Order: sequence, then structure tokens, then C-alpha cells
Amino acid sequence: MLIGVDFDNTIVCWDEIFHAAALDRGLIAPNLPHRKEKVRNHLRSEGLEEKWTELQGAVYGTLTARAPLFPGVVDFFLTCRSRGIRVAIVSHKTRHPVIGPNYDLHKAAEYYLRARGFYDSDGMGMGAADVFFEISKANKLSRIAQLECTHFIDDLPEFLTEPDFPPRVERVLFDPNAYHSESPLYRRTASWMEIEQWLTGPN
Repeated sequence: MLIGVDFDNTIVCWDEIFHAAALDRGLIAPNLPHRKEKVRNHLRSEGLEEKWTELQGAVYGTLTARAPLFPGVVDFFLTCRSRGIRVAIVSHKTRHPVIGPNYDLHKAAEYYLRARGFYDSDGMGMGAADVFFEISKANKLSRIAQLECTHFIDDLPEFLTEPDFPPRVERVLFDPNAYHSESPLYRRTASWMEIEQWLTGPN
């Protein structure tokens, strides 16, 4: 078994960070729900797609260290390691923002993983060979196939239902806010605890 896991909005929860950053820039009202998707949808509805793109670059480039992990994700990785289940992180992330300062988004994400203990030999024990930040969606799909993942966990149903998604990989939708509907193409899950119980079995 080799479980692939997305990074943004699957391992890392961006909701509060994006809301605070957008509020600081005067792009949203304080009463907008504290959800990344709500911030994105609001800016797009106002014709501020460029502002949304710029906001993403600034958040991912300078505020990554402040973002919390989703509850249960560390326990999932630790359980997988203790049971000899391989896990790889595979994310679609451009090296630099499309708009704005030239932050290195890959380095910011790698620093985050290191600071949160993903590379600790006495913890999750991951290495550089287990983490892939791909510059395009096509490259992400190719990496999943190349690694021969048996399962892949992602927060985007549109990615899991891509026509080029590797056919032998079991697709798992991480949907903690119940935004999405069920689909025969993927298994919808509400938490990392649920995923852990399903994929690793009882303690």
C-alpha cells in the first residue's frame, strides 16, 4: 500500500489565515464566513480574480508557518509509519506566485513540513524522497501514477475526477465541511480520524 496525500487544504488548514489576510487588505467584510472557499468565491464574484491570485501568493509565501494542521493528520502519519504503510505527499504548487513578489512557495511548504515534525526520525520520519511539489496539475497526476499510489487523498473533487487520473488508484475526497456530494468515483470522508480508521484498521 502507498497512500498519496495532497498538501494544501488536506494536510494544512488555510481557512483562518486566508480570512485574516483578506480582511487586513480590506478585501472582505468581517462577517464573511471564515472559509478559504468563501473568500475566493467572494473575490471572484466581485470581479477581483487578480486580487485573489495575489492574495494566494502572499499567504503561501509569507504566512504558511501560521497555518494549523487539520486535526488527526499527525496521528494518521504516525500510525501509517508504525504499521509500515508508505505515505507520500504530492501537491500541485507553482514554484513562485503568478502575481506579486517572487516568493519560493516550495521552500515555504518544505520549511512548514520540517517545522511540524514530518521529517523527524523519531516521529513521522518522512524524507525528501516522500514529498513532491509539482508545478502543474498534469505533473501531479503523472507523479501519482509514477509512484504507483494505491490511494490518493485530496480536497478537490474536480481533481479526483480528472479524465487522466490514474485508473487503478482509489480516490479519497477529504471534505471536513461537507461541501461536496457523494460520487461513485471517490470515497468522501469527513475527517482524518475517519480516514485513519478506514485505511489502517483498528488499533
